[in-house]
Amino acid sequence: MTTPDTAANERTDQYITPGHLACPGCGATLAMQWVLSVLGKDTVLGLPACCFSIISGAFPHTPMNVNLVHTAFETGAAIASGLKAGLEATGRGHAHVVSWAGDGGTFDIGLQALSGAAERNEDIIYVCYDNEAYMNTGNQRSSATPRFARTTTSPAGESMHKKDILAIMAAHGIPYAASASIAFPDDLTAKVEKAKHITGTRFLHILVACPTGWRMPSDMTITAARLAVETGVFPLIEIENGERTTITYLPEPRIPLAEYLSIQGRFSGMSKDEIAEIQRWVNERWERLMKTADVSVP
Repeated sequence: MTTPDTAANERTDQYITPGHLACPGCGATLAMQWVLSVLGKDTVLGLPACCFSIISGAFPHTPMNVNLVHTAFETGAAIASGLKAGLEATGRGHAHVVSWAGDGGTFDIGLQALSGAAERNEDIIYVCYDNEAYMNTGNQRSSATPRFARTTTSPAGESMHKKDILAIMAAHGIPYAASASIAFPDDLTAKVEKAKHITGTRFLHILVACPTGWRMPSDMTITAARLAVETGVFPLIEIENGERTTITYLPEPRIPLAEYLSIQGRFSGMSKDEIAEIQRWVNERWERLMKTADVSVP
């Protein structure tokens, strides 16, 4: 493995104060901290139903140091579009408007509104923090849940492969779409910084390990997130204008997938054949990616 990023870890800006309501080891809070450390206080969040509906607390108490609006599950991109229009109409269009949604609100319930906003090229940043299930309501499977992962609604193991949300968003031809990980904060914050200076719809897909749903100790959050990248399960890439794909971190050599699966209880009981099947799936995706993408590693 590579050594942990250092520059981003030196950031001291605090946009989520202690006392928030996240589970111990929550990766989503780290993602929020990194994103806001780049965008700053002049940011307005739209929060459709997700873990952050709980983490951000109940009015008038909140750990968040930016303005935010809670909204319905399916309306993440729609509320962000409206917020941006309202801010522009009142002379405050310079503020960053961020829709902050989980995988359920992005891959499933909010996809229609998100597709509409992308088609209109709304000037918003849409962040999907992906913990690969509906974690705030009890770990039900979403279309981001990996094959063979056990959730409360897939107790024998998920039967489908995870939806490729980044390809779906890139197909809209939006200016910028990228994947990022909380285990690679320098890469993550560099992508936020890049998105910050682009006009139009920008989409960030951030994998956030979830100790509660992934059934692992709370101190394994970063290890799991890093292994997802090092094994090739979650490539770090960016896609500009729906065409140019760049790999921003190249794991060499890639770590065998079994190491990533073995630390998570949600994959317990997988057979050798099932592990081999997933490894083949990852290998095939990597081969396709390497044929079509550029590599740009700092």
